[in-house]
Amino acid sequence: MNNEANLNFDFVQCCICEHSFAKVIACGEDYEYHTSNDKFFALQCDSCSLVYLNPRPSISEFQTIYPSSYHAFDFSQKKFGFVYKVRARLEAKRTLKRCAFLDNGARILDVGCGDGFHLKLLQKYGNKTWNLEGIDMDERAVREVSKSGIKVHLGTVDEILLPKESYDLAFLIQTIEHVEKPVRVLTGIYNLLKPGGKLVVVTDNTDSYDFGFYKKRYWGGYHFPRHWNLFNKKSFQLLAKKTKFEVENISTIVSPVNWVYSIHNSLVGKKRPDWLIKQFTLKSSFSLFVFTAVDFLLQKFGKGALLEVTLKKPI
Repeated sequence: MNNEANLNFDFVQCCICEHSFAKVIACGEDYEYHTSNDKFFALQCDSCSLVYLNPRPSISEFQTIYPSSYHAFDFSQKKFGFVYKVRARLEAKRTLKRCAFLDNGARILDVGCGDGFHLKLLQKYGNKTWNLEGIDMDERAVREVSKSGIKVHLGTVDEILLPKESYDLAFLIQTIEHVEKPVRVLTGIYNLLKPGGKLVVVTDNTDSYDFGFYKKRYWGGYHFPRHWNLFNKKSFQLLAKKTKFEVENISTIVSPVNWVYSIHNSLVGKKRPDWLIKQFTLKSSFSLFVFTAVDFLLQKFGKGALLEVTLKKPI
């Protein structure tokens, strides 16, 4: 960990409204990976309600804010044990359901695939005729995916030269909150999808109870300083309209992670003992189980921790 670093920053606007009329709603630190000593500020747009980091680390700081220990580079059974087994089973069911409309030979693209977690689930449980591909801008992630024999591209979806209108389904699973320019990313995916093709997005929900409770400092969804744009149903519908997608479905799904991270962050911020902090991490099966039950109840009221959005490219 590089907890002595101070980052270079860029000032930005709301990526949907393209103006700076926003108010500061939170100030926090990197409570999870301790990559810098800086304070970070979350703003909320007065018009569309998008929550965004401003100022935010420059792209040149990518390697610093995503250290080699970052969980998305190696979310494996070896490192996460029982938690991995449970999540893999749940995500396999969800991912296959998202693919139910696909025919034999369909092309699937996972944008921001990380270590290829979802692609590997499709490789194991999905239709063997499906063509699986991933994109990630981090070489460490690309190397990990390549070990599974899955085709993976290094770079960003708006810059890599891939055949237009050739994919049936694309995923942005816990990715859009990390990207510099969400409009450009969705436009890039739109161009790659066949007419009638679909994009499934999963991202943190700023209309959840965990956000409301912890939003001034410790909310896990801020993931300071790695989450740059955060949405609710209203702001995501506006993003879809801006990028010409049709919204086929928008709902919430269950996740305990932001609850657990929020408590973790508050304990770190208040300098509580390490043994207590360690009870609230991605390896803490008990706390994850408890808050899965909590969020399951909240999801019944449309307040689940994550948004799940299905977008369709018009025919």
